[in-house]
Amino acid sequence: MNLIYVLISMILGYGFGCFQTAYFIGKMNQIDIREHGSGNAGTTNALRTLGKGAALCTFLGDALKGMIAVWIVRFFIAPLVPELNPTFLSLITGFFAVLGHNFPFFLNFKGGKGIATTAAITMAIDWRMGLISLIIFVTLCVITRYVSVASITLLIAFPITMTIFHGKEKGYISMLLVAFCYTALGIYRHRANIERLKNGTENRLGTKKNV
Repeated sequence: MNLIYVLISMILGYGFGCFQTAYFIGKMNQIDIREHGSGNAGTTNALRTLGKGAALCTFLGDALKGMIAVWIVRFFIAPLVPELNPTFLSLITGFFAVLGHNFPFFLNFKGGKGIATTAAITMAIDWRMGLISLIIFVTLCVITRYVSVASITLLIAFPITMTIFHGKEKGYISMLLVAFCYTALGIYRHRANIERLKNGTENRLGTKKNV
């Protein structure tokens, strides 16, 4: 029976994640954003391709879909299975929302990198984790002006903050494994950025070149 609720949470998360904010905003501007700039359907590419307004709308859309999916599961589904840790169920839901964002079935599985969605999910699960994620991201963006560096550091911090705030909960090992899945997937999606960082060719915020 528990597996049924886990599967429902996975499907719900993936469904919400498939809503591609940047893609739809691009279509409103008569372009497929995946064919411009870095080819990524996310906030940074929306900023460089369509400007600040489009980037803000993309960020809000990508953040809200992750938060809403997690809240639905946390407040409406998790109470139906009290033997499952609601944080674990929320993490599973959020991870599949990120999968939906990164690999939307209706766009041939070509989406974004899931950073805005991941950050919002941490906020929906635990505001303290979300606040730390926000501070890390903003601080590193300001200091380095590399969105990729800020994003990767945020991802690495996820299992750490999970341990700090939820390390004594029932099912912690399972939660930690899911948190590591977020980290591994996000770093994998940033592999091209990592290569450019190594080569010194990664673009900083404020540059005009699209990467």
